[in-house]
Amino acid sequence: MEKTKKIKLFIGISYLTLVIIFLVLFFSKFSLEEITSYEFIRENRLYFLELKNSNLFLISLIFLIITILWVFPFLGFGSPIALLGGFILGKWVGTIIVVLGLSVGATFLYAFGNYFLKNIIRDKFLNRFKSLERIFKNSEFIYLLIYRFVGGVPWQLSCLLPTLFNVRISNFFFATFIGIIPQIFLVVSIGDGLEKIIEKNAKIPKFSDVIFSSEIYIPILAFFCLVLITIFLRKLFYKN
Repeated sequence: MEKTKKIKLFIGISYLTLVIIFLVLFFSKFSLEEITSYEFIRENRLYFLELKNSNLFLISLIFLIITILWVFPFLGFGSPIALLGGFILGKWVGTIIVVLGLSVGATFLYAFGNYFLKNIIRDKFLNRFKSLERIFKNSEFIYLLIYRFVGGVPWQLSCLLPTLFNVRISNFFFATFIGIIPQIFLVVSIGDGLEKIIEKNAKIPKFSDVIFSSEIYIPILAFFCLVLITIFLRKLFYKN
């Protein structure tokens, strides 16, 4: 029990320290007023566009590293980084980089949890997810892939719960990589659509102009369809 408290305290202090350092460094460069202004976003869109056109590999590598760190150790979830990836890198490159970064970061988080937090997770969640233990043993990769696709569990927790079933790291990585592609592609597409709307508008566009733009409403409708599908599959997967 004492060891568990020390681990929790260490993780909490480390995470808080990293967040504070990041915020101090970020806001030493930019003010809150700057980063929330339309002009700031539009100007930096041009900066990233020029950087992407001049050195796509470098900016993709930097964004990949940021995405990995976003998941572990910063414990971020997929949607914000996917929107940003679409905005900066475009639909196709953004999808590849974000999916890869999230998968690597999630695998690091899973490995960390499997080594340091396994007993804590088992104590808190094993009874709740006991029915899945037999399923995972029958076909680990397939059911891990379905588990990743249907979601229904907060991102950070979804990276840690497989420690209950002792899944192989390689299976975890590839199931995550494949399983999150559909939803990440749609969110990245929205980010890419926002970039195109900002390109066309020197001033802040009306909300109706944004939401009824084909670059936005098509991926949003597709995303809602995907949500309905995953809700249906989730009920089957977690029915017990």
